[in-house]
This record gives sequence, C-alpha cells and structure tokens, in this order.
Amino acid sequence: MELRQMTDEQLVIFDIEANTKQEVLETMVDALYQQDVLTSKEEFLQAVLEREEISPTGLEAGLAIPHGKSKAVKKAKFSVARLRNSLDTWESIDPMNKVQLVFLLAIPDAEAGSTHLSVLSELSTRLMDKGYIDNLMNASSPSEFLALLDQKENVIDTPQEYTKTVLAITACASGIAHTYMSAEALEKAGRELGVRVLTEKQGANGIEDEHRGAILKEADAVVFATDIAPKNKERFAGKPYVQTRVAEPLKHAKDIINRALTNPDGTVTGDSSEDEVSTNGSKQGLMSEITQAVMTGISYMIPVLVAAGLMMGIAKLAAMPLGLVDTINDIKYATDSNELLVILHHLDKFGGMIFKFMYPIFGAFVAYAIADRVGLVSGFIGGVFAAGLHYTFWGIEGGIPSGFLGALILGLTAGYVSKFLNEKIKLNKNLIAMKPMLIIPAISVLTIFFLNFYIVDPVFGGLNALLSDWITAAQGAGNVVLASIIAAATAFDLGGPINKAAGAISIGLAADQIYPLTARVLAIVIPPIGLGLATVIDKYVVGRRVFDANLRVAGNTSLLLGFIAISEGGIPFMLRNPLITIPINIIGAVLGSVTAVVLGAVQWYPLPAIWGWPLVENIWAYLIGLAVGVLFIAFANIFIRFAILKKNEQ
Repeated sequence: MELRQMTDEQLVIFDIEANTKQEVLETMVDALYQQDVLTSKEEFLQAVLEREEISPTGLEAGLAIPHGKSKAVKKAKFSVARLRNSLDTWESIDPMNKVQLVFLLAIPDAEAGSTHLSVLSELSTRLMDKGYIDNLMNASSPSEFLALLDQKENVIDTPQEYTKTVLAITACASGIAHTYMSAEALEKAGRELGVRVLTEKQGANGIEDEHRGAILKEADAVVFATDIAPKNKERFAGKPYVQTRVAEPLKHAKDIINRALTNPDGTVTGDSSEDEVSTNGSKQGLMSEITQAVMTGISYMIPVLVAAGLMMGIAKLAAMPLGLVDTINDIKYATDSNELLVILHHLDKFGGMIFKFMYPIFGAFVAYAIADRVGLVSGFIGGVFAAGLHYTFWGIEGGIPSGFLGALILGLTAGYVSKFLNEKIKLNKNLIAMKPMLIIPAISVLTIFFLNFYIVDPVFGGLNALLSDWITAAQGAGNVVLASIIAAATAFDLGGPINKAAGAISIGLAADQIYPLTARVLAIVIPPIGLGLATVIDKYVVGRRVFDANLRVAGNTSLLLGFIAISEGGIPFMLRNPLITIPINIIGAVLGSVTAVVLGAVQWYPLPAIWGWPLVENIWAYLIGLAVGVLFIAFANIFIRFAILKKNEQ
C-alpha cells in the first residue's frame, strides 16, 4: 500500500513561517480541516497538544512526528509541513534537534486496529532512513514530495550469522510512531552489531510480531523499550532484561543492546511483579516513579469520588423542593413513612459511605503502581487508616484521621516495603507461592500498622489538635483576623480533620450569635470551584492544557461538587501537587472570605451550597468575595503549573 494514499498535495505545505510549535500545528490542523479530514479543528488540536505533553514528538535530523487520536478525525490521514526556518524549541529526543520537517498524523478513534495504522507505522519506520529523509527535505514541490514518499532503497539482505538473540518489546503511550521507530532502531542496531534482534510491537494495532514458542527459550536477553507497562512480561521469566523509555533506542540502540547482554538491570521474574529499575539510577528516577504511582492512585480514586458525589448530589437536589436539602441525612428519615424520603436519606448516606473508600482505593493503587499485585493489600489498609475507618471499627470516638497526607505516606510506604520484600525474599520453588500469598502481605501490613500507630496518627493527630487549640484561642480576634484563620483552616485539607475542627468552632460561635459563618461557608466552596474552573479555562488563558486528562475529569467533578458544598472534589489536586495546591487554596479562601466580610456579607446559617446563598445578607458582597477567591485559585494554579511545564521543557 502506498503512503501517498494517506495524504495529498493540499496536505503537503512548504515554506511555513512559524516561530512556535503551536503555530506549526495550527497550520497543519487547518489544512486537514480544509480537506474534510476533521469535524472539529479545536477538538483534534487539543488531542494533539495533549499527546505532546506525554513525551517529545521531535526526533532528530530535523524531524518531528506529532500525532493524535480523536473522534474528530473522519479518516486516517497525515499532513506534512516543511518549515522555512527550523525550530530549536520543539521538544525532541535529541536536545540539539532543529525541527524542519513535520508529519502530523490524524487517527480516528474507531480505526485503532485498521490497515490505516499499518501504513502510518510504515511511515514511522521509513523515517529512520537518513537518505529517505534527505530526499524528502530536498523535494522541489509537493508533487515531487509525494513521488519520493513511496521510494525505498532496494536493500539486498546478505545472510548473517548471529551468535546472540535479543528480544524486544516497544510500546509508547499512543501506540503509533515511537512504537515502530524504536523497533526499527533496535533491529537496525542489532544487524550492525551482529546480534539478532526481534521486536514485538505493542501499539494501537494490538500486539504485533508476538514473541512465543521456541524463540523465548533461545533468547539471551530482553529489552523493554516502553512508556507503558508491557503486556505478558512473565513470558520472559529468567531472562536478563533492560527497561528503558521507548524513545531511548532512537539515540542509544547499540548501547541498550550491549547493556542487555553484558550489564542488565535484572532478571525477569515469573509473577510479573518485576521491579522496573530506573534507567539512570538517579534521584529523578525515584521521583518519576513516585509521581507515576500517585497519578495511578488518583486515576483509580476519581471514579470513587465521582460516584460518591453523584449519589449525595442526587439526594440533596431531590430533597431541595421538599425543603430538606440540609437535613435529609438526619437519622429520623431512615424510618419515615414517606418512602421517597427514606430512599433519599439512604442515598445521601450511601454517597458518604463511598467517600470513605476514596483513600483505601488511592492507597491500594499507589502501592500497586510501585510493587504490582503484592502491594495492593497493604496499600488498601494504609488508605483505611488514612480515612479513619479504624476508629469506627475500634469504637474510638473523636479519633482524627490523617487524611490525604496519611494516604500518601502510607500508600507509598506500602508499595516500597512490598517491592523490597518481593525482590529480597528468595524461596525454594515449592514454597514460592507463600511469598505473595502470606509472607509479603503479613510483613507489609504489619509495617503499615506500626507506622500508622506510632507515627502517622500521633503526628497528624497532634498537629490537628494544636491547630484546633490555635483556632479556639483566636476566637477573640478581630473580624478580619478571625475570618482569615477560619478560612485558612477550612481550606487546608478539604473536609479533613482540620477543616472539621474549624467547622465545629465556627458553628459554636454562630450558635451563640458571637460570629457569623460567612468565612466558613465561603472557604468550603471556593477551593473546589476554583480548581474545577482552572481545568476548564487553562487552554484559553495560556494557550495549552496544564492539567493532565485525569485531573481534567476530576476538575469537572470538583466544579459540580463545589456548588453543592462538597469540598472533597478538590482532593485529587492536593494528592497530585500538595505543595502547589494547599497554599493556593488557603490564600484563595482567605482572600475571598475576607473580601466578603469586609464588604458586609453575613451568613449565620451553615448552608454553603448554592441553595443557601439567598439567605446571605448583602449577597452582592458574598458573590464578590466568592469570585475573588475562585479566580485567584484558578489563575494561580494555571500560571504556576504552566511555568513548571515550561521549565521542565527547557
């Protein structure tokens, strides 16, 4: 099949004048749209930019292959741009790469396994040939470019005797270009070294050229060049291996092959819980692993958060016309004669119960990301401690859970303890089943118990007690000072123990008509609404997404939950970047609350949700304060995260 069938002269653009990657991509996306390849320019451009955030699409030799899969793509095509002036700011595998020739691949979601992707993988493979790239660079017109696109050198394969065999798996996040280019680079380097390299591609087409049968026994080593977890890794049990990023073979294929044969990272185990050794052994590798683990935990936690919020939201919204929105959780409605009230009461309680499992799920999958299946149990137990469920089961009243910080500490500890035990414990093959089923769970869970009992609960419980005393002592302070303290404590942990301590004191002051709840109710809703808004407007403010796909989903949920006064919607952001999110939440809540109080807003009722706003005295002042806090949190998050992204790219 000819590559030119996947493009045409109108999609080959010469002499583009652009100063940024964004300008190049916008021009190419526009060309695809004009040729009726796309239903929406904006939607496809967003998919491409999101893919850009995963890993560099700039390669070397002046080449870049951005790509995106989207429902906005009608048919698989690619556009080509040759730049008048090369760009040295395009993030590339080769830091010195100056991009001049760009292929933009447009892939429909529905064609992940079609022959179109085979053609696009063929393009990726051909672009590994320098002579091929030079011919394309020197084409005088789009028509000549298309003619050269399908010209391949006739290479006569001479029989070669190999003494070593290396198997490789390549897989990138999108399963398109890098998967095939990495495979081609390894095979080419193997021929030059006199090593037989056989590659299995785990891409958008599924598994291609799968390793199985006799070749698994013949192999001397394995290379995992993947940005995602390779499938069926246990096939290679007992083989020395090297784990690296999918893009590394494009630069260092020979070194990787030699390392696999002479200085491997380790030996593949038979239970697929193999340690993914950092390729450089540096601190950055550890931090990258921790970040990936936290993101894994968040991705599994978000559906729990969404489900809990929806259940409570449905119950409260349905109770609103009945005037019971804030009392439907009263136990008396569990046995009410009105069946609807009984259902709404239990639905609200059901949502609250689901919330309790947010941290156990998070902790379990943080540990899973680090240690695989052997980390699940201890990670889950760590999350149970963080949620404070042990106080319920042990009959302890007034116990203060450690919240998201405890979930982070205990989940990571569970993962690394389980991982260490899995690597270091060696048993006879007849007893090997005892390791994942008995020994690792027993030791790791016991470790989590003692860590929580002697450190996590006492430290965070003590901290919360100190903060509670501090808030209590501040009751006699002036309006602005007290509003600031209550708002800061409320926003600190979004429904956690410090938030609840501030709430107890605030409600007590309001009940005695000493101080209204204005700062308290605003500080409940400002952080989740601000964080949710940030995920919606970031691309309009700085021209790109600064939140990944998981946090964008969490942002939509946070925005909705914020209006019904469920602040837990913002917790995924705190887990992902606590050093950024917590200070911004506190400052935003303080700014918004103080603004409203100074302007004269007064709310005596504990009704932070949108249906409680009409009960506020001077509602205009309340809404101004709300806007100040929300906008500060939204813009501060966007600009700080954008600056971090730019710094990392540089």
